[in-house]
Amino acid sequence: MNNSNATHSLCLIEHSALASAHGPIQLGACNRVIYVIEGALQINGETLTADHATFSPAAMTISVSDQGARWLRWELLTNHEPERFEHDDDITSTLKTLDAITTAQVQADWFMRCDSVSFPPGGCALTHTHKGPGIRYLLDGTIRIDTLGESTGYDVGGAWYESGPHPVFAQADAALDTRFVRAMVLPPELAGKSSITYVNADDLDKPKSQSYHRYCEQPLIL
Repeated sequence: MNNSNATHSLCLIEHSALASAHGPIQLGACNRVIYVIEGALQINGETLTADHATFSPAAMTISVSDQGARWLRWELLTNHEPERFEHDDDITSTLKTLDAITTAQVQADWFMRCDSVSFPPGGCALTHTHKGPGIRYLLDGTIRIDTLGESTGYDVGGAWYESGPHPVFAQADAALDTRFVRAMVLPPELAGKSSITYVNADDLDKPKSQSYHRYCEQPLIL
């Protein structure tokens, strides 16, 4: 995460809690997205079930449902370190990635979006960019990400950062449905709109294999 021009950091933490976990988890205020992979959570008194997400800049009190839960937590931070918490042996936390971003990549009128991207077997996302940074987490299948002259493959549970302006090509699993969930920081003109921009003019009218599901998007509190 070394970047001398960094003013913020974006992180992703994966949590897992057994049904026997007890007592609430307290998290301080920051721009945060929570996505539940399995089970359910109570967040400030509201239930969040599997394959749902919520955004809040406020402090959170999180309780795990009786069946346990596995969830993702994205945070946009100004101190470059995510808040740690110790609870008990029934809860595990794994920092998936922590990436520095600059003022040019996050401003006061921007917003945070959580959505998922799905591909049929053999699908791909043609070479493209986005107008803001984000972190992806692979839920199903496998995927290969080509960017900055490198090609990296990810299995389920893999996570990767995309800066936004650097072109990316994504190739999904040849035999399996593939899906990832992501949280991105985006400028206000993209509220309610797609964030993708295709690099090659010839690709604009080509059929696109990916589909999207948007969970939440709300303005940042900076």
